[in-house]
Amino acid sequence: MTVHGEPVAAPVVMAATRRGAGPGPGGRGPRPVPGLHVLAKPTGPICNLDCDYCYFLAKESLYPGDRFRMTDELLETYVRQLLESQRDEPEVTIAWQGGEPTLMGADFFRRAVGLAREHARPGQRVQHTMQTNGTLLTDEWCAMLAEHRFLVGISIDGPPDVHDRYRTDKRGAPTSGRVLRGLRLLREHGVEHNVLCTVHAGNQDRPLEVYRYFRDELGERFVQFIPIVEPVAPADGGEPPAVTERSVDPDAWGRFLVSVFDEWLRRDVGEVFVQHFEAALASWLGVEPSLCIFAETCGRAVALGHNGDVYSCDHFVDPEHLLGNIGTGHLADLVTSPRQQAFGNAKRDALPQRCLDCRVRFACRGECPKNRIGLTPDGEEGLNYLCAGYLAFFTHVDGPMRLMADLVRRGRPAAEVADVFARAGRNERCPCGSGRKAKVCHQRPAVDPARARA
Repeated sequence: MTVHGEPVAAPVVMAATRRGAGPGPGGRGPRPVPGLHVLAKPTGPICNLDCDYCYFLAKESLYPGDRFRMTDELLETYVRQLLESQRDEPEVTIAWQGGEPTLMGADFFRRAVGLAREHARPGQRVQHTMQTNGTLLTDEWCAMLAEHRFLVGISIDGPPDVHDRYRTDKRGAPTSGRVLRGLRLLREHGVEHNVLCTVHAGNQDRPLEVYRYFRDELGERFVQFIPIVEPVAPADGGEPPAVTERSVDPDAWGRFLVSVFDEWLRRDVGEVFVQHFEAALASWLGVEPSLCIFAETCGRAVALGHNGDVYSCDHFVDPEHLLGNIGTGHLADLVTSPRQQAFGNAKRDALPQRCLDCRVRFACRGECPKNRIGLTPDGEEGLNYLCAGYLAFFTHVDGPMRLMADLVRRGRPAAEVADVFARAGRNERCPCGSGRKAKVCHQRPAVDPARARA
């Protein structure tokens, strides 16, 4: 299952900013590409599940009759080219996704680890990551992942009734039991991992239930939330945006993030990593966010197919965005081509005026281009479908983020912000600076929207 998420290793606000990179030693080889990130898909779109919202299963039609398995020869070419393109970086990530990458078998990834050791420069650290649905994990798999220190992302949409709504196998059977078994095995073997949760019509009104399930029942401390947006042609000549009934509602997406944020602010800052909140704090600190969707430009996060084809982005795997093949060209040259640079710069240059004038543009930056399917009130194209939700979220977190950013700049832990809000009396003005009483602002009771309506 592919939803453009992947494992994340550590809070970005604690990491140093990236170094620039010049020509390699003696000018040999391709020019290094700082910030390059590749999502490699060794099985292409092939998966053992049939999740309703998976946009990547349909990519099978791009390669009719293909076996969809990366060869050992191509594996070696990929690892070598990736490390050549990152030779000035002290740490390189080799990220595997799908489809379902575990269909390749554990020996494939053992070979990948061996090739990385062979081609890495002295002292260079290679981080191996994998995004999986977790259903095929075994003791053998997890022993290998632990031995080679893989960072694993496992896809779970919440409690079983939520997870099984859209995440079924090829027979339409629920998968939550098999996923939780895989999660248990990861823990038993000490595999570092985090949870990727998609947010859709089935769980958008249950943010606290979902978050508390991960935190309290599963004991997870690293969580990513990915909004599901599935465009369709507007009916009867109507105006965009039009989406499937599974897609998250923009306002509900904002409420989801706000509800989880307030819960996190009260008790989990510094204890639970939520990728959207970490990215927001980076923006308030003036640091480049870890999430490409909130970067000013894009183009350095590409997708690699099972056959070596390189595409502009995981969400733009189509003939129009095919950059070339690593069998006939070098990965670094494909990523730095004028065509790919234009693709990346369009994220910044194609923003509608409404976004350019928006007070939270520094944090949102128009989010992902794939979601820019709406019209502004003035009829201008390119408005992000999720605009209303992000505007509500970034506006709501402005005060706390300012406080956290100030703490970090003074060398204090961002987690101290929880004490600031805890000390405020419920009838006093909220420390966020909104001017409202704390009890109706960031101290208001935490209730899921679905429960509030009931």
